[in-house]
Amino acid sequence: MQFENFGSAVHRFRSLRMVSFAVLLVAFAAQALAAQKVVVISLDGCKPAIVQQLLAKGVLSPNQGLGLLLSRGAFASGSMTVTPSLTASNHIALATGSTGAHNDVAANTFHLVASPFLSTISGFGAPIGGYQFSPLGPDPTPTAEPLWVALRNSGKTVVTATWPGGDGIDVFVPGVSGSPIVQPNSLRTVDYTVPFGAFAGLGGKGFVLTASNFSPAAASTISGLTAAGKVSFSPILEAPLETFTVSGVAYSIQVAALDTTNDNTTNYDMLAFFDLNHGGITPGPFALPSTGPAYVKNDGTSQQFFLEGSPSKAGTAFFVTQLAPDLSTVHIARYSANAIPRNVQPGVLANVDDINNNVGYWTNQADFRFPERINPGLTSFSDLELEAIYEDQVQHFVDYQTRLALRAMSQSPNADLTMIYIEQPDGSEHQFLLIDPRQATNPTDPNSIGAAQDPAKIARYQKYIEFAYQTADQAVQRIINAVGVDGQGLPLANIIVVSDHGFAPFHTAVSINNLLAANGIDPTEARALTSGPAANIYINLQGREPNGTVSKQEYLQLQAKIQKILSSFRDTNANYAPSGPVPVFEQVFVRPTPGGVNDPNFGLDTSTFIGQDFGDVFALMTIGYNFDGTQSPAVQRKGDTPSTAPVLSVPNFYGAHGHNSSQGAMFGFFAAAGPDIRRGLIKSPVRVTDLAPTVEKFFGVTPSATVNGRALKIFKK
Repeated sequence: MQFENFGSAVHRFRSLRMVSFAVLLVAFAAQALAAQKVVVISLDGCKPAIVQQLLAKGVLSPNQGLGLLLSRGAFASGSMTVTPSLTASNHIALATGSTGAHNDVAANTFHLVASPFLSTISGFGAPIGGYQFSPLGPDPTPTAEPLWVALRNSGKTVVTATWPGGDGIDVFVPGVSGSPIVQPNSLRTVDYTVPFGAFAGLGGKGFVLTASNFSPAAASTISGLTAAGKVSFSPILEAPLETFTVSGVAYSIQVAALDTTNDNTTNYDMLAFFDLNHGGITPGPFALPSTGPAYVKNDGTSQQFFLEGSPSKAGTAFFVTQLAPDLSTVHIARYSANAIPRNVQPGVLANVDDINNNVGYWTNQADFRFPERINPGLTSFSDLELEAIYEDQVQHFVDYQTRLALRAMSQSPNADLTMIYIEQPDGSEHQFLLIDPRQATNPTDPNSIGAAQDPAKIARYQKYIEFAYQTADQAVQRIINAVGVDGQGLPLANIIVVSDHGFAPFHTAVSINNLLAANGIDPTEARALTSGPAANIYINLQGREPNGTVSKQEYLQLQAKIQKILSSFRDTNANYAPSGPVPVFEQVFVRPTPGGVNDPNFGLDTSTFIGQDFGDVFALMTIGYNFDGTQSPAVQRKGDTPSTAPVLSVPNFYGAHGHNSSQGAMFGFFAAAGPDIRRGLIKSPVRVTDLAPTVEKFFGVTPSATVNGRALKIFKK
């Protein structure tokens, strides 16, 4: 069937004289490589309902990317997430087929109970399926296993391009001196492994300059620009910007102003950013990851800037939001410094260097600290300027992730399974999901709700959501193009697009620390760690946490008290609960203690929703409420009683996930198309835990006994 489709395509193209014989040979080769190949793409936070809305509006095309998969492949109305409906937990669920309690990823950030009480771990670098508590070490029978383990044991080739859990690291217990490896890198490594990038220690920043900051450029600057082929029709001016260190290496950044328009008018329109400590302005050419100076105009796009000499291979970027021709007003954003982690085994480090040298250093993920005015130096920037910065980062980061994925695929052209992670539309939905009349369109004005909302801002934010989905959709199509298509544009490989969760708007930020403190909970005895609307509350139990202080009897009393505090907490403000008091917490779970104080496994027992390292109390808030977004100082909501330590307040962003996984708003996306995939709606319920056994069944590989999902009947065979 595949070759018949290819032949008909050849005949059509020849008759229309649209392609050359060489292009046909490339298509034929792509088809040959596509056989028995599965590519899984995760679009973080892609919500099925929004995809359908954008297809109906014509924002997304039915003939490419997501629309193509939905119209010509198998699809679900939604995919139910595991609890909690957070990114780390559900990406590990996608990879393992195991529930959150079984994969033991309690949140995006949580606490390993073998750690000291104040230690935390990222859910993206936590041990998958738990670890052995005593003696501390790898669990001989983990409760979850990534599908790539079974596939590679069966001789299959696997690629992970920034997929959570596929990072090539050894996992240790944070805060434990001399901690043994509790999960070896062998379980987190595939044939071509690229870990997700990391913060390199330098946060983003804004700069406001005027003409008084500039002076005639140094001779070395002028000669360097001349050698680089940069011409200025007005005298080149120069200003010091900042000094900083990254990984112990010092940088001294200068900015030069150039007038590139030959119009007999002083009209500065370009800024050149360079580092005095590493050669100043050099002409190039530059081999990746090097970039040389960043030449930036006020044209809506940033330019990359590699930090030469950085041991972590880090880089940043510069963006200009205002550039007056006479330099009277100059607004500059310098993005944070980031790099791909290098604390990985040698084989993975070779993959990291391959990416650095052929795609470039890890570029800037969309940074909420700009539109939320958390980064320093942004006081004089308008909202539109900060939003432009964010949108620039959305475009550049998805492009980078896509190019990284394509590079990984090109280095393993015969891979049986490729797993690709794309960060959008999640980041934009967090920032811009402004669709509830209870959301304050001005975070500093609690009265800007209901009829007082700003309709222009709501419309603008809707466009940003649309752009995020368009950008993610284009990434999917670029990957489809890379594997090749038949005459009807159908992928020659089996492409499965999933998401880890959906999204919901929220109108209220909740301070759990203020709530617990107001009810007399001692923070040295119980500590809450939150991710979105999910909270893991840990009790400092004697004999479990090192230096634990709470006895078993006190534990039971404290656990019951916290459960009651959360379960009984109501929002009574009619502006936000117009139909009557609303429980702020929809679900509250407690760690079981079936034997009471005599339970031999006290403090380590698990249940359907409580894994080994979940909180002793684990709670999920009702949609509309979120732990994140509290401003400093807090902005109290309209109609709330004034308080110096408010529990409820106005947030400074708008979208959340992590709520009850059975809520439809939290459901993720699932669609697939390719030569071996059936067409039409998948009528049975779909869960994120179904992906792993579905892929394994396609390859004839027996899933691990820890798999909780089931294979979907999407393949023809």
